[in-house]
Amino acid sequence: MDSAPTQPGIVIRPSTDADVAAMIDIYEHHIRHGVGDTGDFEEDRLRPDDLKRRRKNMRSKRLPHLVAERHGMVAGYAYAVPFRKRPAYRYTLKHSIYVHAGHLHAGIGRRLLPALIEACAAGGYRQMIGYIDAENEASLRLHEACGFTRVGHLPAVAYRHGRWADSVMVQCALGTGSSDQPSTWRQEAAARDAQAAVATT
Repeated sequence: MDSAPTQPGIVIRPSTDADVAAMIDIYEHHIRHGVGDTGDFEEDRLRPDDLKRRRKNMRSKRLPHLVAERHGMVAGYAYAVPFRKRPAYRYTLKHSIYVHAGHLHAGIGRRLLPALIEACAAGGYRQMIGYIDAENEASLRLHEACGFTRVGHLPAVAYRHGRWADSVMVQCALGTGSSDQPSTWRQEAAARDAQAAVATT
């Protein structure tokens, strides 16, 4: 992954409840204009209490929910959620990233996405998945620059604004990826070996 360029005036930090209104404005602009990741599209409006509840749930699971602040204004946000609920997928996350329309091409994504990747890797996760509108070339280029590869093309999986939309599935390895066993697995294996040793004495 390319190192994130230093952009003056941009600060990446955890989101707070005070950021909720700004994040909703960013999200709704993307939905109205058909730009964003098709995996996170919602027909109903995203309400402040809903977003606050989601943030609280993410924090309880130690999942990152970040904002990019530029010159004191929330210029973008990104977060990650479990890819699937079943235990076998517990090391894989799905992410979303949104940038304020007035701050496009200002390096927000190139700071925000690597910070999200780093936070998820630090949490012990091993893979990150994303779904991107196939027509959103800027987002596809951003993800590829940050180490994602295209792993699937899903034709006509979304219907919005009176048309069918394709989605591109992208994936990025976190930390050591699949090169070794996760630490929790090693701890569980050691515990099982210890129990077996006690049982045979």
